[in-house]
Amino acid sequence: MSLTDTAVKNVKPGDKTARLFDGGGLYLEVAPAGGKWWRLKYRYDGKEKRLSLGVYPDVSLKDARQRRSDARKLLADGVDPSENRKAVKAAKTERGANSFEVIAREWFAKNSATWSENHGSRIIRRLERDIFPWIGGRPIAEIKAQELLATLRRVEERGAVETAHRAHQNCGQVFRYAIATGRAERDPSPDLKGALPPVKQSHHAAITDPKAVGDLLRAMDGYQGAFVTKCALRLAPLVFVRPGELRRAEWTEIDFDKAEWNIPAARMKMREPHLVPLSTQAVEILRELHALTGDGRYVFPGARSNGRPMSDNAVLAALRRMGFAKDEMSGHGFRAMARTILDEVLGVRPDFIEHQLAHAVRDPNGRAYNRTAHLAERRKMMQLWADYLDKLKVGAEVIPLCA
Repeated sequence: MSLTDTAVKNVKPGDKTARLFDGGGLYLEVAPAGGKWWRLKYRYDGKEKRLSLGVYPDVSLKDARQRRSDARKLLADGVDPSENRKAVKAAKTERGANSFEVIAREWFAKNSATWSENHGSRIIRRLERDIFPWIGGRPIAEIKAQELLATLRRVEERGAVETAHRAHQNCGQVFRYAIATGRAERDPSPDLKGALPPVKQSHHAAITDPKAVGDLLRAMDGYQGAFVTKCALRLAPLVFVRPGELRRAEWTEIDFDKAEWNIPAARMKMREPHLVPLSTQAVEILRELHALTGDGRYVFPGARSNGRPMSDNAVLAALRRMGFAKDEMSGHGFRAMARTILDEVLGVRPDFIEHQLAHAVRDPNGRAYNRTAHLAERRKMMQLWADYLDKLKVGAEVIPLCA
């Protein structure tokens, strides 16, 4: 006789394990402790075997009968249900091990040691926020271009077009890593070329008019905020490095005898060491600051802890406090200021300027210049620039000079 829902629900445990049969090999096993398991008894290759179909009441009588039917179909096709279950479980485990998130984190771990801390943090945060929630659990070999595009569209739709493009680039790097390690056959990211709207080019706000530069320099000299921030403000136009490179400067990198600042590759955008010749004005600022922060690691330590560099917002906030608007001047603006005036007003050779900006500059034979290329000329340029800024600061007539 077949079982009923009422009989299954009301059966009480006894002193020994009891079995209630439903037919077709399906039965309910009731343990003395009260547990109820669905089992299927079947024969395969002449041997009697048993297959667990779940626990009651999580698996109802109806569900157990459906599982019995599925197992019987496998047997009819010559497949052992027990072995099939093992194979499915192994496949799921393998799929999980080869998911996009697992491989992306492996790729990140292998590459992040060569990146700056901030760069690495931005990449993993971007993946965790915008990619993993949607395709992180998917087997990487099964992800198609349309699925990747749908994920990137979520980023685009919140107005973060540049972030969408960067996420697209990172996903491509992960797919190529999966191909190299034998866990995917192709990278679908190139199929999305042109699918995302282009990023609107925006330039960092910068003051490049010499007269206005003089006003800015005088305002910075009169800055009433923290002394460390004031020194960073005064040094920024003299060295025109990127804001992150400036605020993370360490005293071990400063050579007062040679008047040089040697920035290691790990902190540079181009991952190449960079040498900044220091003008006499820059050395004077650094010596003055050394008396205050020279015992610590950072030239510009944070306001709350000497063990960390100043906030990446410190210089920007100081500019705003002095009345320079967001669309007027930025931390990056000191680089554009130097590039424009050195070229258009002072007539310095563009390759000297670009090299000092730590841009990718190559010689006529296509070889990348090293950190000491044209060092003598760059020393002269940096001193020329510092002297010119002094003239602007005192309001002297702006007269083009020769490099």
